Amino acid sequence: MLKDLVEYIVKKLVDKPDRVSVSEITGEQSTIIELRVAPEDLGKVIGKEGRTARSIRTLVHAAASKEHKRAVLEILE
Repeated sequence: MLKDLVEYIVKKLVDKPDRVSVSEITGEQSTIIELRVAPEDLGKVIGKEGRTARSIRTLVHAAASKEHKRAVLEILE
């Protein structure tokens, strides 16, 4: 669910949605979501002063808290 949420949001933001890759590493109480985008789209995902990335992380955290889990979004180069 969290993987799909991140993938949907990021694909709407970037110029090359086919280069978006999201993987999910699930633990007992926490989930790590790794996001990879094309290098030229990295700025769009991070946003000015990191605002876009912070907003995506907030949505992921809210969705994870409904399942009583902890989620971390990592944006990889």
